[in-house]
Amino acid sequence: MTDNSPLGAGATKPLRLGTRRSKLAMAQSGLVAEAVTEVTGRAVELVEITTYGDISREQLAQIGGTGVFVAALREALLRGDVDFAVHSLKDLPTAQHEGLVLAAVPVREDPRDALVARDGLTLEQLPSGSRIGTGSPRRMAQLNAYARAHGLGIETVPIRGNVDTRIGFVRSGELDAVVLAAAGLSRLGRTGEVTDFLSVDTVLPAPGQGALAIECAASSADLAAALAELDDPYTRAAVTAERALLAALEAGCSAPVGALADLLADGQAVNELRLRGVVGSTDGSSLVQLSTTGPVPTSHDDAAALGRELAAEMLAKGAAGLMGERAL
Repeated sequence: MTDNSPLGAGATKPLRLGTRRSKLAMAQSGLVAEAVTEVTGRAVELVEITTYGDISREQLAQIGGTGVFVAALREALLRGDVDFAVHSLKDLPTAQHEGLVLAAVPVREDPRDALVARDGLTLEQLPSGSRIGTGSPRRMAQLNAYARAHGLGIETVPIRGNVDTRIGFVRSGELDAVVLAAAGLSRLGRTGEVTDFLSVDTVLPAPGQGALAIECAASSADLAAALAELDDPYTRAAVTAERALLAALEAGCSAPVGALADLLADGQAVNELRLRGVVGSTDGSSLVQLSTTGPVPTSHDDAAALGRELAAEMLAKGAAGLMGERAL
């Protein structure tokens, strides 16, 4: 009997890693490829795949947000064109895909949002009338709420495009600042361009922001087991709680929902997980922001329960009315 699995006894061909074509996706996938080679001893080749989210110039909220960057990668996995795929976890729909397994969630990068502003300005230093670019309703809601609370007259401007395009709006003087994920800039070696790392007390990140998802076919049991060596249990517990919150709010990844689970240590021992969530109207006039703390989850179900519990409290405070279209 022939072993056709990617890690089968006679397998010597490079493992094929499916990735989006953007500079950021290629950088993230390159890091994962090196780690996979280390644990499997196998070469890894990157297979570039164009997704609908990469081609469309519409705002993410208009094209559906959820899954637009991952569907083509998942189809390639299911067809057997690639052996595994790397996604930004925040782009991944919350429902588990039948036939695929989330084999690993490696150690998370910085989950915060970062400001790249003209003249080295921080958020607090931006003058009234400043125009801040972001394609995220979540960022718009929280930036506008911050501006209202601090008497700043800022305008949030919807933008799309890769990191170069977005930062280019500031360099050209079209915008005063843009907000990007700190993790992406770090993976591209561009944190030197950040003028302010936004405190999570000001802007809560997207659920799963800063984390990567490594997915493979459920039928590739040997490969899934090898990839699992890259899994970080603390990161997985945190993002599971965040994504369960998002799912329980019935919101897609383009909804104005922020969430962050962080581990609280008593001395050296990590003993609690704090989960914070926010939902806001994009003009910042109304926010529902709550948090809960529980023991560090020891299972997927425990982590998910924490997320569902906080979502229920947020819905009771009126979160549903702030999300516009809820995901079906």
